[in-house]
Amino acid sequence: MAEFEKRLPKLGKEYIEKMQLPKMLPFTKMEGIGNDYVYVWLEDLDAPLTDPAPLAIYMSDRNYGVGGDGLVLIGKSKIADFRMRMFNNDGSEGNMCGNASRCVGKYLYDHKHTDKTTITLETKSGIRTLVLTLEKNKVASVTVDMGKPITKPQDIPMKADGETFVNQEITVNGKAVKGTGVSMGNPHFVVPMPDIANLDLPQIGPNYEHHAMFPERVNTEFIEVVSRDKIRMRVWERGSGETLACGTGACAALVACVLNDYTNKKATVELRGGELVIEWAEDGIVYMTGAAREVFSGEIELL
Repeated sequence: MAEFEKRLPKLGKEYIEKMQLPKMLPFTKMEGIGNDYVYVWLEDLDAPLTDPAPLAIYMSDRNYGVGGDGLVLIGKSKIADFRMRMFNNDGSEGNMCGNASRCVGKYLYDHKHTDKTTITLETKSGIRTLVLTLEKNKVASVTVDMGKPITKPQDIPMKADGETFVNQEITVNGKAVKGTGVSMGNPHFVVPMPDIANLDLPQIGPNYEHHAMFPERVNTEFIEVVSRDKIRMRVWERGSGETLACGTGACAALVACVLNDYTNKKATVELRGGELVIEWAEDGIVYMTGAAREVFSGEIELL
């Protein structure tokens, strides 16, 4: 029994008291085409919860917690309508998550924090605009302004020179691989490959994530171009492993395809969890449209 008890992820009374967390913490589980996070409303996203990583690990655990790709904290903002912070299931903080942003929009409207159908949302990558589409007075889909892509290697960041890194080679586990670097507020490397359905991502994904070329690690999108209007994709996310969907990854994939003249500037991206419509518009901004769904709400005992 002692060995089993050691494996249980405990937050500890000292941590809970220091972070001023309640013994029973309300949460909502949501998913955007299979990219599932635990959502928690807090008035202040910085204090007293100054160390959210242990809470994210605990809440995201699929055996002992609620279970999810990570934790999303939602609260008030001084510079936008609302603010979000997102954490991967290893406790690391992400800059931006498109699928989570859509779910935040649905959460805010459906849980009556707002009656607006256009919302500004503060993220670690800047302010994003969410446009909500309603059905029967509930949010059915959300279009997110994902911002302008960054393609300069030093700003992605990548350890490479030049103004872009498009269809260039890196060596992964002794093999030369061609890909395109893009940032959508977080770093991505987009790699065209045949037959991505049979890729062993748990085996190869970490080799990309921790590659020396990417000083802040990287999300990697493995894609098949189906047509000028459709891309098929699997993703290995830094800090989370393979997920069913990644909104910023789908945007990065579309941008990479346009830069390589594989697709039009608007295309459907098919992920394991569902489909997103991505458009790199004339104003230079990438827009993402897709569904968001509440799975369940409840309370979790932290002690």
